[in-house]
Amino acid sequence: MNFRLLAMLFVVSALFFTACGDDDDQVTPMPEPEPEESTIILRENITSDATWESDKTYVLGGRITVESGATLTIQPGTVIKAEAGTGANATALLVARGGTLIAEGTADAPIIFTSIADEITPEQVAGGDFASPNLDPDINGLWGGVIVLGNATISASNDNDEDLNEVQIEGIPSTDTNGLYGGNEDGDNSGVISHISIRHGGANIGAGNEINGLTLGGVGSATTVNNVEVVANQDDGIEWFGGTVDVTDVVVWNAGDDAIDTDQSWAGTLDNFFVVTPVGSCFELDGPEGSYVARQTIQNGTVVAGIFETVDGELELVAGATGLLLDTDENTPLDMSNVHFVGPFVDGQDVTDDELQNTTLTNITFDVEPAALVDLMEKGEVPAGVSAGGSPVANKSGLGWTWASISGGLDGL
Repeated sequence: MNFRLLAMLFVVSALFFTACGDDDDQVTPMPEPEPEESTIILRENITSDATWESDKTYVLGGRITVESGATLTIQPGTVIKAEAGTGANATALLVARGGTLIAEGTADAPIIFTSIADEITPEQVAGGDFASPNLDPDINGLWGGVIVLGNATISASNDNDEDLNEVQIEGIPSTDTNGLYGGNEDGDNSGVISHISIRHGGANIGAGNEINGLTLGGVGSATTVNNVEVVANQDDGIEWFGGTVDVTDVVVWNAGDDAIDTDQSWAGTLDNFFVVTPVGSCFELDGPEGSYVARQTIQNGTVVAGIFETVDGELELVAGATGLLLDTDENTPLDMSNVHFVGPFVDGQDVTDDELQNTTLTNITFDVEPAALVDLMEKGEVPAGVSAGGSPVANKSGLGWTWASISGGLDGL
């Protein structure tokens, strides 16, 4: 009897201690980590190296500057959106002198700058769809643009006609010294811009002045700029202010003002480009503003020269369109070759043929009958190197990633 009782007590004790041991071995589960924010709102300048990642959306909450000494790297496929803002509060990405932007997208994963109103997502871009799901490609002025400034030579002067080697870029308040550009380092390097699409920009900054889609002020020749699309910018598509940077493989579509604008003796080359339906001039190419003079080269381009409407059965430029095909100054140092202008053309679309004294034109063709060519010349004289006929020149084979190409805007060109 005692033996059986002891055995039972032993079994109960064993079960008790085993249960206690099991309780002691249990691990309290750790809480799940908070998911990372997928939208990053930016309010402060970039003062040290930073990387923007492709699985997030970055929102410019103001004028965000990559300051001198800092490098901003933007991964392929990243979407950058900007809040609305005008005047001194216009939103923009500004790369100051001494700052570096590495925005190196790919044809399969372009980098997209757009408005906060655009519903495009990183997932959409990763899936190969680069078009806006909700904004038409002619909606402009929703934010500012991208501004890159460098230390290369510019041609500028003050009110006393004294040369200046640095000035403030348009669109940036004079109180912000990050807006200064120019210098004497023609080989300056501001980084890499490749496979980027800049959309719906050109916010008004006052007195009818807007920000360009891409502004290049005093940018040096060591900077890489290629495969750039600007869509529906309220001001110019791309504007150069001096500098020496070359730019290749460009689409400017539905610019609200000029498509291609140069100032202050830009000394680089624009090669292989499409200009499609600007409201302003196709080219506004101004001369030097100081004693420094350098030549610019523009070559291998196709231009669709205007946006039209039908009024009383007649084709006319839309209201507000200037219609200038090629607008130069008398002192514009320009070498232009292999550029084709696609018709139709209407009254008011002109080449400033009386201001080509410092310009050489080679194989510039217009899609008209020979007898109609003279009608496109402002003063009625056809310059050497200009002829009727021709066919599209620019090579679009590497530009299939652009919204313009995806939507059919480059069809037939």
